[in-house]
Amino acid sequence: MRVLIQRVAQAEVTVAGRSTGRISAGLLVLVCAMQGDDTEVARKLAGRVARLRIFRDDQGRMNRSVQDSGGAALVVSQFTLAADTRSGNRPGFSTAAAPDEGERLYLAFAQALREQGLQVETGEFGADMQVTLVNDGPVTIWMDTAERG
Repeated sequence: MRVLIQRVAQAEVTVAGRSTGRISAGLLVLVCAMQGDDTEVARKLAGRVARLRIFRDDQGRMNRSVQDSGGAALVVSQFTLAADTRSGNRPGFSTAAAPDEGERLYLAFAQALREQGLQVETGEFGADMQVTLVNDGPVTIWMDTAERG
Protein backbone atom coordinates (compact mmCIF):
# COMPACT_ATOMS: atom_id res chain seq x y z
CA MET A 1 0.00 0.00 0.00
CA ARG A 2 1.02 3.55 -0.56
CA VAL A 3 -0.06 6.52 1.49
CA LEU A 4 0.64 10.21 1.25
CA ILE A 5 0.15 11.81 4.66
CA GLN A 6 -0.31 15.52 5.23
CA ARG A 7 -0.44 17.12 8.66
CA VAL A 8 -3.37 19.51 8.43
CA ALA A 9 -5.00 22.28 10.41
CA GLN A 10 -8.23 21.28 8.66
CA ALA A 11 -9.37 19.23 5.66
CA GLU A 12 -12.59 18.32 3.90
CA VAL A 13 -13.63 16.09 1.03
CA THR A 14 -16.77 16.69 -1.01
CA VAL A 15 -18.57 14.69 -3.69
CA ALA A 16 -20.99 16.54 -5.98
CA GLY A 17 -21.06 19.47 -3.54
CA ARG A 18 -21.86 17.22 -0.55
CA SER A 19 -19.34 16.92 2.30
CA THR A 20 -18.45 13.28 2.99
CA GLY A 21 -15.74 13.97 5.56
CA ARG A 22 -14.31 16.92 7.46
CA ILE A 23 -11.70 17.21 10.20
CA SER A 24 -9.95 19.95 12.10
CA ALA A 25 -6.34 19.30 13.18
CA GLY A 26 -5.00 15.90 12.23
CA LEU A 27 -3.96 13.95 9.17
CA LEU A 28 -5.17 13.85 5.60
CA VAL A 29 -4.23 10.37 4.38
CA LEU A 30 -4.39 9.62 0.66
CA VAL A 31 -4.45 5.82 0.24
CA CYS A 32 -3.71 3.50 -2.68
CA ALA A 33 -3.91 -0.29 -2.45
CA MET A 34 -1.46 -2.04 -4.73
CA GLN A 35 -1.64 -5.47 -6.32
CA GLY A 36 -0.66 -8.10 -3.78
CA ASP A 37 -1.69 -6.06 -0.72
CA ASP A 38 -3.88 -7.69 1.89
CA THR A 39 -5.76 -6.79 5.06
CA GLU A 40 -2.71 -7.42 7.24
CA VAL A 41 -0.70 -4.89 5.22
CA ALA A 42 -3.52 -2.36 5.64
CA ARG A 43 -3.67 -2.95 9.42
CA LYS A 44 0.10 -2.63 9.89
CA LEU A 45 0.30 0.53 7.80
CA ALA A 46 -2.60 2.08 9.72
CA GLY A 47 -0.74 1.39 12.96
CA ARG A 48 2.39 3.08 11.61
CA VAL A 49 0.38 6.10 10.46
CA ALA A 50 -1.38 6.41 13.84
CA ARG A 51 1.98 6.32 15.67
CA LEU A 52 3.92 8.53 13.24
CA ARG A 53 5.45 11.34 15.31
CA ILE A 54 4.95 14.44 13.17
CA PHE A 55 3.05 16.70 15.59
CA ARG A 56 4.78 19.32 17.71
CA ASP A 57 5.52 18.74 21.38
CA ASP A 58 5.80 21.53 23.98
CA GLN A 59 9.27 22.41 22.67
CA GLY A 60 8.02 22.70 19.09
CA ARG A 61 9.72 19.47 17.95
CA MET A 62 7.91 16.83 15.87
CA ASN A 63 7.67 14.32 18.69
CA ARG A 64 3.96 13.49 19.01
CA SER A 65 1.65 11.26 17.01
CA VAL A 66 -1.87 12.04 15.87
CA GLN A 67 -2.96 9.76 18.73
CA ASP A 68 -0.93 11.80 21.24
CA SER A 69 -2.25 15.10 19.91
CA GLY A 70 -5.92 14.09 19.88
CA GLY A 71 -6.18 14.71 16.15
CA ALA A 72 -8.40 13.01 13.60
CA ALA A 73 -7.79 11.43 10.21
CA LEU A 74 -9.46 12.11 6.87
CA VAL A 75 -8.84 9.05 4.68
CA VAL A 76 -9.28 9.45 0.93
CA SER A 77 -8.74 6.76 -1.72
CA GLN A 78 -6.36 7.82 -4.48
CA PHE A 79 -5.40 5.17 -7.02
CA THR A 80 -3.17 7.69 -8.82
CA LEU A 81 -0.52 7.08 -6.15
CA ALA A 82 0.18 3.93 -8.20
CA ALA A 83 1.23 6.06 -11.19
CA ASP A 84 4.07 4.64 -13.25
CA THR A 85 5.78 7.57 -14.96
CA ARG A 86 8.94 5.81 -16.14
CA SER A 87 8.13 6.24 -19.81
CA GLY A 88 6.00 8.48 -21.98
CA ASN A 89 3.85 11.35 -20.84
CA ARG A 90 0.79 9.39 -19.75
CA PRO A 91 1.10 7.59 -16.40
CA GLY A 92 0.09 3.96 -16.13
CA PHE A 93 -1.83 2.54 -13.17
CA SER A 94 -1.57 -1.20 -13.78
CA THR A 95 0.11 -1.86 -10.40
CA ALA A 96 -2.90 -0.56 -8.44
CA ALA A 97 -5.21 -3.16 -6.93
CA ALA A 98 -8.39 -3.96 -8.86
CA PRO A 99 -11.24 -1.61 -7.88
CA ASP A 100 -13.15 -4.12 -5.71
CA GLU A 101 -9.98 -5.14 -3.86
CA GLY A 102 -8.83 -1.53 -3.63
CA GLU A 103 -12.10 -0.52 -1.99
CA ARG A 104 -11.98 -3.43 0.46
CA LEU A 105 -8.43 -2.54 1.53
CA TYR A 106 -9.18 1.19 1.70
CA LEU A 107 -12.07 0.47 4.07
CA ALA A 108 -9.90 -1.95 6.08
CA PHE A 109 -7.24 0.76 6.44
CA ALA A 110 -9.82 3.30 7.68
CA GLN A 111 -11.27 0.77 10.12
CA ALA A 112 -7.80 -0.10 11.43
CA LEU A 113 -7.21 3.60 12.17
CA ARG A 114 -10.50 3.67 14.10
CA GLU A 115 -9.29 0.65 16.07
CA GLN A 116 -6.20 2.72 16.98
CA GLY A 117 -8.61 5.13 18.71
CA LEU A 118 -8.75 7.81 16.04
CA GLN A 119 -11.77 9.70 14.80
CA VAL A 120 -11.82 8.84 11.09
CA GLU A 121 -13.71 10.54 8.29
CA THR A 122 -13.57 9.29 4.71
CA GLY A 123 -14.08 10.19 1.11
CA GLU A 124 -16.17 8.06 -1.24
CA PHE A 125 -14.28 5.31 -3.04
CA GLY A 126 -14.27 5.70 -6.81
CA ALA A 127 -16.04 9.07 -6.77
CA ASP A 128 -14.86 12.30 -8.34
CA MET A 129 -13.87 14.08 -5.12
CA GLN A 130 -12.73 17.58 -4.27
CA VAL A 131 -10.32 17.78 -1.35
CA THR A 132 -9.55 21.02 0.44
CA LEU A 133 -6.93 21.31 3.12
CA VAL A 134 -4.73 23.62 5.10
CA ASN A 135 -1.38 21.84 5.25
CA ASP A 136 0.19 22.52 8.66
CA GLY A 137 3.93 23.09 8.43
CA PRO A 138 3.83 22.08 5.62
CA VAL A 139 4.42 18.47 6.59
CA THR A 140 3.96 15.80 3.92
CA ILE A 141 5.16 12.21 4.35
CA TRP A 142 5.18 9.33 1.85
CA MET A 143 4.97 5.68 2.94
CA ASP A 144 5.08 2.61 0.73
CA THR A 145 4.89 -0.83 2.32
CA ALA A 146 6.85 -2.33 -0.60
CA GLU A 147 9.89 -0.32 0.54
CA ARG A 148 9.96 -2.03 3.95
CA GLY A 149 10.77 -5.47 2.53
